[in-house]
Amino acid sequence: MDTLEQNPVHKDDYNPDLLEPSPIQEEYAPVIFAQDIISHVVSIDMLSGKEDRENVLHARKSGKGVLTAPFRLLKTNRLGVILTFAVYKVDLPSNATPNERIQATDGYLGGVFDIESLVEKLLQQLASKQTILVNVLDTTNQSCPISMYGSNASDDGLEHVSYLNFGDPFRKHEMRCRFKQKPPWPWLAITTSIGILVIALLVGHIFHATVNRIAKVEDDCHKMMELKKQAEAADVAKSQFLATVSHEIRTPMNGVLGMLHMLMDTDLDVTQLDYVRTAQASGKALVALINEVLDQAKIESGKLELEEVQFDLRAVLDDVLSLFSGKSQDKGVELAVYISDRVPEMLIGDPGRFRQIITNLMGNSIKFTEKGHILVTVHLMEEVIDSIEVETESSSNNTLSGFPVADRRQSWKGFRTFSQEGSSLPFSGSINLIVSVEDTGEGIPLEAQSRVFTPFMQVGPSISRTHGGTGIGLSISKCLVGLMKGEIGFVSIPKIGSTFTFTAVFNSGCSSSKEYKSQQINNQSNSVSSDFGGMRGLLVDPRAVRAKVSRYHIQRLGIHVEVVSDWKQGLSSISRGNNAIHMVLIEQEVWDRDLNSSALFISNLEKIDHGPPPKVFLLSNSISSSRGNTTSGVCNLTVVPKPLRASMLAASLQRAMGVGNKGNPRNGELPSLSLQNLLLGRKILIVDDNNVNLKVAAGALKKYGADVVSAARGIEAIELLRPPHQFDACFMDIQMPEMDGFEATRRIRDMEQNTNSRIQIGDSSLETHCDVSNWHVPILAMTADVIQATHEECLRCGMDGYVSKPFEAEQLYREVSRFFH
Repeated sequence: MDTLEQNPVHKDDYNPDLLEPSPIQEEYAPVIFAQDIISHVVSIDMLSGKEDRENVLHARKSGKGVLTAPFRLLKTNRLGVILTFAVYKVDLPSNATPNERIQATDGYLGGVFDIESLVEKLLQQLASKQTILVNVLDTTNQSCPISMYGSNASDDGLEHVSYLNFGDPFRKHEMRCRFKQKPPWPWLAITTSIGILVIALLVGHIFHATVNRIAKVEDDCHKMMELKKQAEAADVAKSQFLATVSHEIRTPMNGVLGMLHMLMDTDLDVTQLDYVRTAQASGKALVALINEVLDQAKIESGKLELEEVQFDLRAVLDDVLSLFSGKSQDKGVELAVYISDRVPEMLIGDPGRFRQIITNLMGNSIKFTEKGHILVTVHLMEEVIDSIEVETESSSNNTLSGFPVADRRQSWKGFRTFSQEGSSLPFSGSINLIVSVEDTGEGIPLEAQSRVFTPFMQVGPSISRTHGGTGIGLSISKCLVGLMKGEIGFVSIPKIGSTFTFTAVFNSGCSSSKEYKSQQINNQSNSVSSDFGGMRGLLVDPRAVRAKVSRYHIQRLGIHVEVVSDWKQGLSSISRGNNAIHMVLIEQEVWDRDLNSSALFISNLEKIDHGPPPKVFLLSNSISSSRGNTTSGVCNLTVVPKPLRASMLAASLQRAMGVGNKGNPRNGELPSLSLQNLLLGRKILIVDDNNVNLKVAAGALKKYGADVVSAARGIEAIELLRPPHQFDACFMDIQMPEMDGFEATRRIRDMEQNTNSRIQIGDSSLETHCDVSNWHVPILAMTADVIQATHEECLRCGMDGYVSKPFEAEQLYREVSRFFH
């Protein structure tokens, strides 16, 4: 910027004679000091001029700086202003009055500012390093403008033109401003523009990619919906395929097993009976394999559901013991079940699936155990939480057979229930069971333990060749435990054994406010407990766990049991005579340890003079010793075969002591008398298009005294069941040509409803309908498949229940007992 040339005023240039004298006034304010460049104002009275006086007086009263209007400066004749401040003798407060300020005024301080110089300096600061040139021109004559201010040097740079108005309408003026040098490239604007362009391109690309992605997602969604529909259709087809295959396989198997069962009731020699039993066992194994494959398929499709029925837990485990008793006796492996007294008698849940879990676990234990024992224990969860030491020691002195076992505490180590703070139960108000299956078998190799619950996976390739099996039993068990809101785990030590533990949640079966189907089929302990009520028994067994299990089963019959560890304690207890001992039960280990001592004990019993001597029973796990009622020539010694369970124990005691029913029903099978009492004289219609199934079903029902009529088609069944009729029940097959069992049942129910309606409104008389006002014949489906959807369809169409092919006495009894009494 052009600098304004400011020459100082020297004393030689100052001529006081030329200055006018100050007028006479009350006070004066002469300039007593000034910078060299304006020294010519020294001695000038600032109060002489009117405008100067007003500014000075105003500055003195206000205590603030006062700026004058622009005026021509002396000497330079350039426009300028004066900024005036008052100087006070003492410090004044901010709220001082004008009079206080006037009295305290000591002088004034003024500053003279050259406006043109200020503007030029300001322009220079605004332009930073670039000098701004300002030209003021008289442009009245456009062809020859006259320069009034600034340099006439031309520049090719850009300039800004402003028009000035000095109040003369005949003359024109303008001000031109430009940089002295060429302006730099506007890199900021360039980079900003480029950045905006790049951002715009990126946004466009993102938007384009987003649109394409949305379109692709929509296409993928449509494809997924199509695949979903295909998968659902495939799932339906799979379910239908399973139902069809199950029916087609189980239907001939029903004929095979049914005919074999009927053949066993004929006169056969020992060899023929063995052949028939072998064929029947093979058929049942095939049916079990079919059921496992179907269960695995239902698990994969998420269609496996549980029932909610009332059942007796102890009776269920007795049935499982009966199932494996023969194998355990053949191997010489001791098999036992112990259920805590705190576990309720009746529970509400799915007994079939619970039995399936126990059967899978015990089946594996039987398969891999050649010596020692297999023990199943059932406790309430709170028992284990309150006392974590419940039968968990693994020392040989505290196991069922004396063999060491894997510590069962390690099998539930990862359960969530035991890892919660305070060990709170997750399902309060329900019955939370913890079940352990302990064996002394081969154990599971460490490298194979991680795939125990993997479907179709076995420990090694030789396992299936040696022991058989498909490798899906444990996988199914894990799924069933999950459906029961429980957990499953295991601990296994090679060459020692394995312990599997699972939890399950049930409801209490004691509530009478709800109606449930009863599953109490073989609970004979209640019926025979009155035969032994008040009796006392003495159990001789030195092993605490085994004695506890034996005592549990004996006490189920209502017998009070005292446990001693040897002969001496036994004789001492009997000799005291405080309470009469009616029976002595001796563990075979004690008997075989010293036969002389055993014989002496029997001899001493007969010499005790406290009434008739007690009956002596030998608890034997050996199949050879259980075939007779005497051992080693000792009389009055009755052998009770293990595993102990209520039915067999009661039958043995009844025979020996002459009380109650002296019969000995077969293990796990209902007495024929129960079904015969229900079915004797009942007229039953069987509907099935398969002649073999008709023969099997008719033979099974005729065996129990039923009057059976057969029909091969659904239309025939409708005509036979048109009211009035004399049938007490109908067993109807589901899959039949022309009209299936579902449609036939619907039509039968429609006929019954119409008949009942006519009777109620009086269109038909009771005499013409055998004095029956409400017709409803029980219809039970005979289904060879076990798909849950089939069972639900049976109930929807009006059927009253279903029985699976082939007929099982237990299921048949359970269903018909709901209608016949």
